[in-house]
Amino acid sequence: MSKPIYELIDHLPTGGLTVMALRSLDFVVPGQWQNLTGFENTIRTVTGESDPQLIKQIGDRAITLFNDKSQGYQRALWLYQTVDSASGAIGTAALANKVGQDVSFLGFLKNLTPKPEKAQTIDLCVKLVVELVAFCQINGIPGDSIGDFLAALKDYGGESLMRMAALVCFDGLIPLGSDFALKALNAIKQMAPSDLEHNQTFKAVHSLIPGGNAKGQQGFIIESFESTKGWIDNFVGSHDLTPDKVVDHLIRFVEVSKDKLDYLGAYLDMVVKYYEHTGIQTLARRLTERAVAEI
Repeated sequence: MSKPIYELIDHLPTGGLTVMALRSLDFVVPGQWQNLTGFENTIRTVTGESDPQLIKQIGDRAITLFNDKSQGYQRALWLYQTVDSASGAIGTAALANKVGQDVSFLGFLKNLTPKPEKAQTIDLCVKLVVELVAFCQINGIPGDSIGDFLAALKDYGGESLMRMAALVCFDGLIPLGSDFALKALNAIKQMAPSDLEHNQTFKAVHSLIPGGNAKGQQGFIIESFESTKGWIDNFVGSHDLTPDKVVDHLIRFVEVSKDKLDYLGAYLDMVVKYYEHTGIQTLARRLTERAVAEI
């Protein structure tokens, strides 16, 4: 286990690139995300309670629930943290690949690093499955319950909806273009299981992806993406989202040169840790809600 859950919530950043990038997406999900930080502050905000004794009681119960390994909270946290750090490594490799293509004396790099589009496609698909599996872990339901996830996704709000908005914008639209969902689905279907096995993001979290082996897990990833594609397409369409529109809002908050957009997807992977940040906020909220219900 990493740091205690209350420490992770207390140390969530109030500024920096991740927070600024997420703020740039307020136009997509207006008012849905406040950067809620601090363990006690989260309990006060979620419950509306002000009695210090009751807040302490709720906090103690939330910590006990998180520390109980028979619950799925620690596994969900591990998924959120691991998929972000692995994705960052892919960003570094993809960036090196871009440099290899653009700078002649570094040309050898393109033979040593993954093709950005393939890496970004697997990254997107695996992150979507991580959201599904983490949802199941938090809610104590079987990890392959696509139906339960889809039903809940319709009612997503707050930091969970912001995480999906960031997935669509930062891992879908910017690196892969407007038709990213169809493009990613077609690409993942055509890949060999070994393509997944050689991918850092998949390797990092495969132990919790249902399917038994790479071939079975690829099947689960395809089924999950196919099932969620309708929600994604509707989200993009109903918000009239395009890569240009996302970037135009992003550059108001994060310094990015528009003439280097082919680097942007990789750059965001490296510096924006939105899965871990909003994932910890989701855990904080769910633990608080459950602790209150049990007290």
